[in-house]
Amino acid sequence: MAASVVISIPDGEGVLSLKKENKFKFSHLPIISFLREKKKIQFSLPPIVSFLREKKSKHDLIKLIHSFKVGTALVLVCLLYLLDPLFSHVGENAMWAIMTVVVIFEFFAGATLSKGLNRGIGTILGGGLGCLAAALAEQVGGIGNAIVIGTSVFIFAAAATYARLIPRIKKRYDYGALIFILTFNLVVVSGIRAEKVIVLARERLSTIAMGFAICIFISLLVFPIWASDELHDSMASKFEDLARALEGCLEEYFGFINEKENQQPTAANFTSCKSILNSKAKDESLANFAKWEPWHGKFGLSYPWGKYLQIGEHLREIAATILSMKGSLQSPRQPPTTMGETFKEPCEAVGSLLAQTLRELGESVLKMRRCHAEASILPKLKSMRVELNSVMSPSKLGPLQNGGFAVATFVFTLMEMVEKVEELAKELEELGELADFHTQLALICPSNQ
Repeated sequence: MAASVVISIPDGEGVLSLKKENKFKFSHLPIISFLREKKKIQFSLPPIVSFLREKKSKHDLIKLIHSFKVGTALVLVCLLYLLDPLFSHVGENAMWAIMTVVVIFEFFAGATLSKGLNRGIGTILGGGLGCLAAALAEQVGGIGNAIVIGTSVFIFAAAATYARLIPRIKKRYDYGALIFILTFNLVVVSGIRAEKVIVLARERLSTIAMGFAICIFISLLVFPIWASDELHDSMASKFEDLARALEGCLEEYFGFINEKENQQPTAANFTSCKSILNSKAKDESLANFAKWEPWHGKFGLSYPWGKYLQIGEHLREIAATILSMKGSLQSPRQPPTTMGETFKEPCEAVGSLLAQTLRELGESVLKMRRCHAEASILPKLKSMRVELNSVMSPSKLGPLQNGGFAVATFVFTLMEMVEKVEELAKELEELGELADFHTQLALICPSNQ
C-alpha cells in the first residue's frame, strides 16, 4: 500500500493527500463547511451576473454591449488564422482583416459604417492609382522610373492633403483621404521591386473586405447603437435642462429657495447650462455619423440632421443668456424688497411661461409631434414681452443707485430670452415640416385655462 503524507485542517475535517505516485487529491467540501461555520465566506450569484446587476444605467449597459460586440468581432476575424482551411486561402494577409476590425469598429453604427466605407474607398482608389503609377514607371524604365514614382507621389499626396483641409471633406472623408495617401505610397513604392503588386493588392483588399463585412454585420444587426437616437434624445433633454435652470434662477433671484427643503441647488442648473454650451462638437459628430446610417426606425435616409445643429445653436444661445443671469444673482447692488415685489409677479409669469414653452418644445421633439408656433406659442410670448415693456418705466425702476439698474438688467435679460425662444419655436416648426412630424396641436400647445 502506498504511503501518504497527511496535512490537517484546523478542525480536522479537511484532508490533503500527496501520494508518491504523483497524484493529487483534494477534498474541498470540508473546507467549505468550515468556512461557513466561521462565517468567513458568503455565496452569491456568479460574478458576471453580479456585475450586470451593478450596471443599472442604460448608458453603462450600452457600453457593455459594445464591448461584447468588439470582442465577438475579433474572435470571428481571428478564425482566419486559427482555422487551417481559411488560413490556406488568405495566408499572412489575414492580419489586414484583424487590423481592419480594430481600426474601424466604433461605438455607433454610423461611425463604424463611415470609417469602413472611407477605408474601403481610400484603399481601392489608392491601390488602383498606385498600380497605374507603378506600371507607368516600369514602362519608362531607367532613371525615368524614379522620376515618375517621385512625381506621382508628390502630386497625389499634395492633392489629397489639400482636400483634407477643406471643411466639408474633412468632416466626412478625412479618414478616407488619409488611407488613400497611405495605400498609394505603399503600393507605388513596393511596385518598384514587386512584379506581382496587383495580385498582392487584390489579396489584401479581399481580407480588408472580410474584416469590414464582419464589423458591419455585428454593428448593424446585433444590438445596433444608433448615433441618430443619441442625438435625438440628447437634443430633447436639453430643453428640460434649460427649463430647470431658468426656474432655479428665478427662485434664487426672488428669494423663494427654502434651505430646509431638499431641492436641487441652482449651481447644478448652471452646470447643465455649461454642458449645453460645450456640446457643439458632440452634436456635430453625432449628426455626421447619423447621416451615414441606413434607414431605421423613425429616421429615414434624408432626415434633416442639419436642422438639429441649427436648433442646437439656439439652445446654446439660451444657455448663455441664463448664465448671464448669474451676474445679476451675484451683484452686490440688489434692489430693495419693495422694488423686488413690484417686479416679482410679471417676471415670475414670464419665467414660468418660458419654462413651460421649453418643456413643450422638448416634448414635441422627443415624441416627433409637430408644433404650430405661429398659432399658439408665439402669441403668448409676444404678449409677455409687451407686459415686460410696460413695467420698464422709469417711475417703477426708481433711481439706479437704489437697485434699479440691477432690476433693469434682469428684466432686459428676460426679454432677450423671450426673443430667443420665439426663434427657437420657429426652427422647431420648420423641423416638423421637413421631418414630417405628425400633428397633435392640442397636446403640444395647450391653451391657458
